[in-house]
Amino acid sequence: MPLDLRRVKAICFDVDGTLSDTDDQFVRRLVRILSPLRFLLGEKNAQRIARKLVMLTEGPGNWIYSLADRFGWDGKIVALGDKLYELGIGANGQPFLLISGVREMLAALNSHYPLSIVSARGHKSTSRFLLQFELVQYFSAVATGQTCLHTKPYPEPIEWVAERMGVTPASCLMIGDTPIDILTGKKAGAQTVGVLCGFGEERELIRAGADLILKNTTDLTALFAQITA
Repeated sequence: MPLDLRRVKAICFDVDGTLSDTDDQFVRRLVRILSPLRFLLGEKNAQRIARKLVMLTEGPGNWIYSLADRFGWDGKIVALGDKLYELGIGANGQPFLLISGVREMLAALNSHYPLSIVSARGHKSTSRFLLQFELVQYFSAVATGQTCLHTKPYPEPIEWVAERMGVTPASCLMIGDTPIDILTGKKAGAQTVGVLCGFGEERELIRAGADLILKNTTDLTALFAQITA
């Protein structure tokens, strides 16, 4: 079904690969790990191999996440991750990366729609990302992996933010870069947009049922300009 912009009363955003340039961050870390082999691989090959490795983790990562969710372990895993983050174990000292143009896009959309975050990240790392780029002001609600009894791909996070934005889940638009984001939106009755600036591939997003595929999250600005002008 094609995207019906007239139905949209509120917009929900994933974080990793949708607002945050997480995949490029992972690629840079892998390039550093591969640095002892760079004299054999060359700079371009090291970059290419690192990006391929990051993309290859998406399928197994989704499978493991879905398995944990099926057995009710997802919330425990997120809570454990947040606890380790609080203790400084595995915390990344480097700042997050914001996808270019995201701040301007959020400002433009927020003048017409309530916005929310729907992420499987822990509360602390989500808050750190929003605070680093001073994005808190744009969001009426923030659902992390610990907000509801079940997180993505269950519909509860979208239902939760929809209530706080004063709209129905069916009038929400879920934006994300992975099939899990799309499935979450579909289960909540929301429309969905898949973006190709993160981990997901176009065929996976289409298979999950995305109503529209965009190259970059910031393409939403032009998409909505036609009805908000």
